[in-house]
Amino acid sequence: MAEEEQQPIPATDSSASPSLDVGSVSLDPPLPPPSSAPSSSSAPGIVFSRLSLQERFALVRSVGEECIQEDELLNLLAKKPNPVCYDGFEPSGRMHIAQGVMKALNVNKLTSAGCTVKIWIADWFAQLNNKMGGDLKKIRNIGRYLIEIWRAVGMNLDNVVFLWSSDEINSRAHEYWPLVMDIARRNTLPRIIRCSQIMGRSEQDELTAAQIFYPCMQCADIFFLKQGQEKMSKSDPSSSIYMEDEEADVNVKIKKAYCPPKVVEGNPCLEYIKYIVFPWFGSFEVVRQEDNGGNK
Repeated sequence: MAEEEQQPIPATDSSASPSLDVGSVSLDPPLPPPSSAPSSSSAPGIVFSRLSLQERFALVRSVGEECIQEDELLNLLAKKPNPVCYDGFEPSGRMHIAQGVMKALNVNKLTSAGCTVKIWIADWFAQLNNKMGGDLKKIRNIGRYLIEIWRAVGMNLDNVVFLWSSDEINSRAHEYWPLVMDIARRNTLPRIIRCSQIMGRSEQDELTAAQIFYPCMQCADIFFLKQGQEKMSKSDPSSSIYMEDEEADVNVKIKKAYCPPKVVEGNPCLEYIKYIVFPWFGSFEVVRQEDNGGNK
């Protein structure tokens, strides 16, 4: 990818950011990073040149649940002081807390380890998937809105580049569309339909012709970006915690959440503590009456 030709979305000074209007949602100028910053292992202030190779490796490795070849990752960090990491999202609505807080924590870890993080904003994919009624202007407003949420929550944007899929594809259409056509030619329609899960659909759904393009285009992205792309699926809005939820809403959702006693596997409340509370605050206290054993 010819990086000098890319047109990234500038990470502007938050004090100069205008108010964004997304449908009925008005976004004020973004807030400064929270006073309760992430723990030192993921704080934006770390300068990677002061970290050893093993410390950089530990930061990057902690982002993933699994690493297929750790020796290759270590070798990459040893040879490249500024490796590029790719991620992506479909701007399709409200941001779940895992996408908001966890992504900010993970991006800060990567940039602290010396990486540049390029985030692919899949606006055309959202349009193909009929998000926001297929209105590309609304989809792009949602994309800008989600960027501001990450800025407000404390994501360090100094080494983060946001790329719109529509802009990147249009600028290199002669490379991209032959890839899509070749992938479509090599796969049968039933096989493409089986891939509909990646856009939150099922094989039983009545798919539009546009949604048939989606898997072919996402497959092309792997070659186009020289790396993969992460997708997040939609969740039940009555139980999911979103970044703009009020404190009272969060309290109600946590109290209603599935949390069986003495069960760790698949326990969403414990996963919140493990992946969000501990990395951000470093500790978690259960406040209890003395009759119940006191605080723990």
